[in-house]
Amino acid sequence: MLHRLLFLLAFLVLPALRASAETKQELIAKAIGIEDEKEQNKFIRAMAKEESPEIGALLEKWKNSEIFVYEAADGMKTLVTLEPKKNAKDNKETQLTHKFLTGEAMKDEAGKPLMLLASDLNEAKCDGGTREAMKVVLDRIRLNSSVDKERQLVAEMMGAEQKKIRVPVLEGRLAKETNAEVQRALKAGVAITQLKLKKLKEDGTADTSDFDDDEELQDYDEKTQAAAKTEESDEVKIAACNTLGELTYIPAQDALKQVAAAPTVAAPVKAAANAALAKIASHVSFVNGAGTVFRGLSSASVLLVAAIGLAITFGLMGVINMAHGEMIAIGAYTTYVVQCIFGDGFEASPFGMHFSIPGLRLAGTPGFGWYFVVAIPISFCTAALAGLALERSVIRFLYRRPLESLLATWGVSLVLQQLFKMVFGANNVSVTSPVWLSGSWTVHDVGIGWNRVFVIGFAIAIVAGTQALLKKTPLGLLIRSVMQNRQMAACMGVRTSRVNMMTFAFGSGLAGLAGAFLSQLGTVGPRMGQDHIVDNFMTVVVGGVGNLFGTVLSALGIGMANQSLEQALGNSVLGKIIVLGAIILFLQWKPAGLFVTKSRSLES
Repeated sequence: MLHRLLFLLAFLVLPALRASAETKQELIAKAIGIEDEKEQNKFIRAMAKEESPEIGALLEKWKNSEIFVYEAADGMKTLVTLEPKKNAKDNKETQLTHKFLTGEAMKDEAGKPLMLLASDLNEAKCDGGTREAMKVVLDRIRLNSSVDKERQLVAEMMGAEQKKIRVPVLEGRLAKETNAEVQRALKAGVAITQLKLKKLKEDGTADTSDFDDDEELQDYDEKTQAAAKTEESDEVKIAACNTLGELTYIPAQDALKQVAAAPTVAAPVKAAANAALAKIASHVSFVNGAGTVFRGLSSASVLLVAAIGLAITFGLMGVINMAHGEMIAIGAYTTYVVQCIFGDGFEASPFGMHFSIPGLRLAGTPGFGWYFVVAIPISFCTAALAGLALERSVIRFLYRRPLESLLATWGVSLVLQQLFKMVFGANNVSVTSPVWLSGSWTVHDVGIGWNRVFVIGFAIAIVAGTQALLKKTPLGLLIRSVMQNRQMAACMGVRTSRVNMMTFAFGSGLAGLAGAFLSQLGTVGPRMGQDHIVDNFMTVVVGGVGNLFGTVLSALGIGMANQSLEQALGNSVLGKIIVLGAIILFLQWKPAGLFVTKSRSLES
């Protein structure tokens, strides 16, 4: 008896559940079929009461022109969607067609899957009024999203619109919101809306025509409609100003300035608006200062990674390597190639010879983001091998001949730049940051990018690793002995030529790492190295040739000075000129830099 009862319940309940699952599609289909624009918009806005994420997803499809009308040979029309994947075997790039209501694949007269071109179908009608009605619904749905950032962005946008009809919605969400940042955005949205001023007509009377959307107001009762068309009292405006001042809400500045400058606003309200503006201005100064410090640290970190290698090679061998910047470019281009391999592959045609590397086709999948993890050691090794080749082929013949080494490495840098143009093209290429490096934190309105935090952290790790290499390993002992006294080290059996080779390769590898990091902060181009070589030499000379601690302090000082002057002057070029002038004056005072590495070889 029990199993019969369960079978009966399943027979009755399951179809009902299936029908309810199809209800949302049917609701959207009904909205699409309404011919009268006003009735259609009213029907769409009524969906906001459900606050259904499924309806939101379907409206997004409609809004993005992903719902089509298919007319069969017999004249019957059907709402359809197309699979994103296009037919690779068909040059026309047809797509598999699905019924919108049920999601099942459609078939042609022969019973085969129906493949259609999007250009041959009519999109479901969606004009400006329809999109505005959709926005109302989507805003309500996103305001109840499970993602904190999405709720915050919607609350900020609704506040910026200053539509009083949104206030009950914002207050309703505020009553159940738990995230502090979203609460702040909701409170600010309500306060900004309460500051909205009525415009005056030419005869001096109030103009309420733009106070709220008349079509949207039709969905509310008379009391709500009247409240939406009424300006708030002075007490409410003063409380709103105080709220915005306490929140130090930067986007509220324009609304507060309008209130402070309006001739019809009472003096107490103007005073409250000015007080709020003063608090926000103080907060803006703090945000700009903190942002400058953070950007300066990230710039100094990249500068430091590139300059450490130059400091070691310059301090050890006394070689002015003008091709060090190209080692940075090699690391950046290596990162780009690894990204291409994780995507659709890499192709190039240098010297008229075409070659290609097949790709893993991971673009759009979680695995694609791992390309940068793979690129970091490969960038180091590629640049290290290039540095090794440069030392063995050119530099080892030019020791103790600084002018010749400068000219020779300058020529090498020009050759490498031309090689980059032949392989990768003259235009810059872009490297897409992985998802785990693309976001940011916002702490008291200070934006902290994940990619810059990663660069700072990795620079600290590299400095610690380099220090450990120099102090705790046999190679480090050999490097320090050759730096202090090359002749004595040779007499003790140290193969100085091999130490030179390994050190130069290590320094070039560090430059390659800097290039990998720089690829996450901007585009990659043939002249990328030349844009950084001067900064690297300035960092090494100011810190003291061959002194790791001095290089760290110098990189921090130059990086912070560049960012601070750029922020203060609003001109990055002028800021660099001032920094360069200050460095020249500093070297006139202390020619050996901040810290002098004393040894008999340097004194001689």
